[in-house]
Parts: sequence; structure tokens; C-alpha cells
Amino acid sequence: MARRTNADLLAEYRGRYSNSRMWVRDEYAPVWMRMINLYRGKQYRSVAPFDRMLVNIAFATINTLYPSVSIGRPKIVVSPRGPEDADQSVIAEAIVNYWWQHYECQEEFQLAVRDFLILGHGWVKSGYRYVEEGATVDESDDDLADGDKPTNFAETDIIVTEDRPFIERIDPFNMFVDPEGTTMKDIRWIAQRIRRPLKAVQADKRYDYKARMQVTASAFARRYDNINMDTTQYVGVDTTQEAYADIIEWYDLDKKTISVFSADGGDMFLVKPREIPFAFGHPFTMLRNYDIPGMFYPMGELEAIEPLQYELNETRTQMMNHRKRYSRKYLFKENAFDDFGRAALSSDEDNAMVPVKGDENISNVVFPMPALINPPDFYNQSSLIIGDIDRVSGISDYQRGVLPEVRRTATEASILQGAADSRAAEKLTIIELGIAKVAYRLIKLAQQFMTEEQTVRVLDKPGKWAWVNFDKDYIDGEFDFTVEAGSTVPMNEGFRRQRALQIVDAMAPFAQAGVIKLDKMAELVLEQGFGIKDPSKYMNQPEDEAPQGAPPQNPSQSSVPAGGMPIPAELPAGGPMPTPDQVAMGAPDTAGLPPEIAAMMNAGGAPPVPEMAPQGAPPAGLPPELAGLPPELLQELIATGQLPPEIMAALGGEQGMAPAPPMQLPPELAQIPGSELIPPEILMELPPEILDEIVSRGGFTPEVIQILVESGILPAPPM
Repeated sequence: MARRTNADLLAEYRGRYSNSRMWVRDEYAPVWMRMINLYRGKQYRSVAPFDRMLVNIAFATINTLYPSVSIGRPKIVVSPRGPEDADQSVIAEAIVNYWWQHYECQEEFQLAVRDFLILGHGWVKSGYRYVEEGATVDESDDDLADGDKPTNFAETDIIVTEDRPFIERIDPFNMFVDPEGTTMKDIRWIAQRIRRPLKAVQADKRYDYKARMQVTASAFARRYDNINMDTTQYVGVDTTQEAYADIIEWYDLDKKTISVFSADGGDMFLVKPREIPFAFGHPFTMLRNYDIPGMFYPMGELEAIEPLQYELNETRTQMMNHRKRYSRKYLFKENAFDDFGRAALSSDEDNAMVPVKGDENISNVVFPMPALINPPDFYNQSSLIIGDIDRVSGISDYQRGVLPEVRRTATEASILQGAADSRAAEKLTIIELGIAKVAYRLIKLAQQFMTEEQTVRVLDKPGKWAWVNFDKDYIDGEFDFTVEAGSTVPMNEGFRRQRALQIVDAMAPFAQAGVIKLDKMAELVLEQGFGIKDPSKYMNQPEDEAPQGAPPQNPSQSSVPAGGMPIPAELPAGGPMPTPDQVAMGAPDTAGLPPEIAAMMNAGGAPPVPEMAPQGAPPAGLPPELAGLPPELLQELIATGQLPPEIMAALGGEQGMAPAPPMQLPPELAQIPGSELIPPEILMELPPEILDEIVSRGGFTPEVIQILVESGILPAPPM
């Protein structure tokens, strides 16, 4: 078989491009343009001789979803695939986040996200930009004193102005793929159309000289006719100045080659087919919204609500026109009024006197004409249509920032919001996967093409930055890229603070047991709950060494601030706070303890604790599995009655006390977080469906307790 020439291959590529362009023109371009016009409020296709209303719910839908998935700058996490790449992954993570922030990656990606929501798909292209500029440096007369150089001698230094990867959003109307493909995995080729001035194409030295001289004009306007997918000839323009050429960047995925040619004119490649230079293949990333089985192009948010949008506009237009037609009319006997009387009758003057001729009954002279009143249900149609739009789009009134007409409890509102958030969570996952894929390509491009040493800013400590010089060897390795969950969505300040306080409430039992690092927990609450950038500067710094001979300080002991009043580090939950006089005088904190133990401590004694046996032996009255617990924890367990009744009885007999065993709860109730805050007799009477709802909401949190109090299930706390 004879080898194919470049001319034959070029003809084949142009034929495939032409078929794909007609496929998009006939099946997709009109739909995409309708969706764009729907979003921008150009929803009427003709001019009418009467007023028409337009309620742009499509615009509101897109701008409700868009901030919820891509308004924030993502936090890209780079993980090494092997232990040998651990150090490089730290530098790679700092680099890719720095590039994303400073090289307009976020702006370009957000434009693609709008395409993703409106049209159903968006395109992002990754590439590498290397730009050199020549700077002329004139020599001074002192440097030329030897006379060996001419007096007009000048040197040119090459300055690298850009040496970095980049991303850009590609117009969906300028992307063409194999019409036989249904996904990005089974297409055989992909191409991008680029419109450039004809003179710029003919002067571009990257192209073959003979080929670029054969390029002819494709259009005489910069913009495309997206409906017909071709160009429009303009009359009266200077064709030598306004000519543009369509350049096709072609990626043959079967042969793994790239080539460049013009859509019109010439039988030569501007860039002959050669191997794709990128390690990851073609440089295009596609964001896909609602996939349709067997179809390559997905569906966007507006296509499903388009007929409802038109119906809403028509309904509101009818309502407006009927309101304009409504005007009151009166029937009167013409011979009962003269000209003066008719003028007074039709005037808008208040308390006007209307003379009537004759002695006929006044009620028979003027009679209001019956008006045709539209039924009240007619004016409720718009709310029904908006409800249908919300149901189809999956956007609730809470997401739109509108209070619903039906008042709901906090539990019902949370359930509805959770169902609405599930669809936004699906889109958020698509966006995060797209960001991770683009970030992977940025690092791969830098590994391949970076030539100059660069500097990146990394976070050394919270609030402290460090600058690191790196080249491509610093980021050499195999990495996995993910996006920190929720980093692209807006954070509600009130919700963030509420969540931080909930963390504090949930961790209180663990803090009392000594299994939580309180300083780290405080930093987490200050940083994530209240947005403090460097919470460590507000924390007490631990001393490196204790004074020689001093006993080690118990972590549960009180700390004394500069004001002088000691503040207990831990307080038993559910008990009253000690009075300032008690704290100032050093009185023991008896909050939450049984009365007999409190009386003993106030009298100068100590609370009874199990007698600890010598090390290695269990204490008297305790089984071996409880013998190793710290005395403070044992004291807390005894005071709150959390030990089994038989152990409490044994300890009470040995220590001279026998606390009454508390009411035993079933294990399934005792395991609910916060159940110790509820009286046992009330807790055991709660219906199973209410208990299931409480468990799904994280236990007896302050919000759940407030709902139970408002509904009358729990008694109101004493004021």
C-alpha cells in the first residue's frame, strides 16, 4: 500500500472537521444559543405590538448554583504516590496553589464553570508559555575608553519574561470532536478552531512559509456566527485590513499526533503532523454536567426549565394585560344630563355636584356596568410555575435566600435543605475533580518544560511565610491531586461559628477525660470558627522546662491569669459555677458532686476515692480493668455514678458511703451523644421516630434540645 501524502491527510482532516461542524450546527448550536439567550434575558424571538413581561428565573437559577460550587479559591492537596516523592509533594502543593492564585487560573476556570451550568459542558485548555524579550544595553563612554569598540556599540540581553504553565477557557462553539464518540474516552480526534487576523497568520514564523502564504480569508469579522457555524460576508469593509483566517489545531488521538492547518485555502500543513509533546496527551479538560446516554454532549441546567420559563413569561404577560383592561364603566340615561352634568359626572374632581334633569328616580339614572373579574386562581398560576421550576432545577427557597410562605420547624428546614444540597454536592464533586485534573496537568507541564529557576511562597508556620527557589527537579515525581472538600464553596460566617461551638460541646467529655489536646482544640476553634489567621499568638506558650525540684503540674489544675483570680481548667458538666468568693478564698470546687462528698470537701476533707494499691496491683474494690485509671478520672466516675452498681456498692462500703445507683438506661439510649443531659424518665419515654431523628442530627445538641423544649417534649429550663 502506497504511503499517504500530507496533502491526502490534510484533505481527510478537513473533511472530518467539516462533518463535525455541520453536526454541531444542525443539532447543538441552536440549543446552545437559546440557553445563552435564556440566561441573558433575550427570550422573545419577535417583536409584538403590545407589552410583554419577562421574569428571568433562568438567570436566578444559574447565579444560585454558581456561587455554591466555585466562588471560593480551591485548596489543592498533593499526595505522593511513593515514599521517595514525599518531600517533592510538599513543594508541588505550594507551587500549584500559588500558580492557581496568581496566574488567573481561577478566573479562567470560573468562566468554564458558567459554560458547564448554562450549556451543559465547559472546556479548559492547559499549556506552557515561554516568552523571551530582547533588552538593549548601551555601553557608557568609560567602558569604551580602550578604543577597541565603536562608540555606538550596544549589547542585547535575552530576558525570559514568562516560563510557566497556564490554563484558559475555550469557547464551546470553537471545540470540535469526533461525531462517532459518546464520551471523551472513545473519540478518535479533537480539534480547536482559532480565528486570527490573516496578516498575523502570514507573518507567524512558527508556520511553514509556503503554507502560510497560501492561507486565504475565512471571514471578515472577528466574531463567529454561532447559529450557522460559518462566517458572514460583510459589504463595504476593507478586505485587506479586516480579513481573518480560521486555524485548526488538530489532535489525532489514534496516531497520537498534533498538526495545524487552515480551514480555508492551501494544500499544505502550517505545522506538519508530529508527536503530541505533552506527557498526558491532548491538553483539553471537559466539564460535563448531566450526561445523556448515547450522546456526547451533556445537558445543562436551563434546558429542562426552558418551557416553564416561557410559560411563566406568557402567564405574567396575560396578567399584566388583563389588569390594564380592567376599568370601571357606567350606564346612564342620556336625556337625564345636560352637557354640564355629563362633564361633572366624568370628571375626577372630589365632591363634585352633578345636576340631573327631570324628576326620575336617581337609582334609575346611573347604573355601574358589570365588570368581568378574573377568577382568583388565575393569579396563582405564576407561583405554581415557579414551584415547578424549583422542583425541576432542585433549588429550594432557602438556597435562593427567600423565606418560604409555609413556616417550618428547624428540623423540617434542615431536611429540605439537605435534599436540595445533594444536587449541588454532585456538581461540586464534578468541579473538584476537574480542578484536580487541571492541577495535575500544570505540574506535568512544569516537569517537562520548565527551564529557569523560580521562586514560590510556602507557608512555614501559621502566619509565617518562607520563599523557596526551585526548578523542575524539585517537583519531579508521581503525585495524586485532590481538592480539599468544601474549599470552593462560600462559608457562611454564622454557620461556621455555630459549627465551631458544636465541636466544643461535643469534645467536652473527652477534654474532661484528658484525651484531647486543649491547646490544639482552641486553635482549631479560633481559626476555623472565627477566622483568626494565627491563633497561636493568643495561646499561652508552654514552658520548656519546669523549675528544678518542683513537682510536675497536674494538667487539670487551675491556671491563674494576670488579673489574679484563678480559673478552673475543668468544670463538671451540669453543675453550678463556683462563686467568686469561693474561688478567691481557695474553696474547693464542689459543683456537680453529691451532697455528702461536697460537705466533706467544704469541711476540709477530701472526696473519697478508691484506695490505690501498690503499683501493679488493683485497688481495693475495683476490678483489674479499672485499676489503672488516673485518680481524677476515678473520682469523676464515682461522683457521677457511672460505675456499675455492684462496684459502687463495694466502694461505698469501703469508703463509708453508699451512693444510690442511678436509673439504668438501655445501651441504645446511653450511647446517644448528650443523653446524660436529659432526665432518664423523659428519655425512656421518647418515641422511636423522635429518637431516630435525634441520632441523625448528632445527638442531643443545643439545637435539638431547643427544638424539644419548643415542642413541649422537654420542660423549659428554669430562668
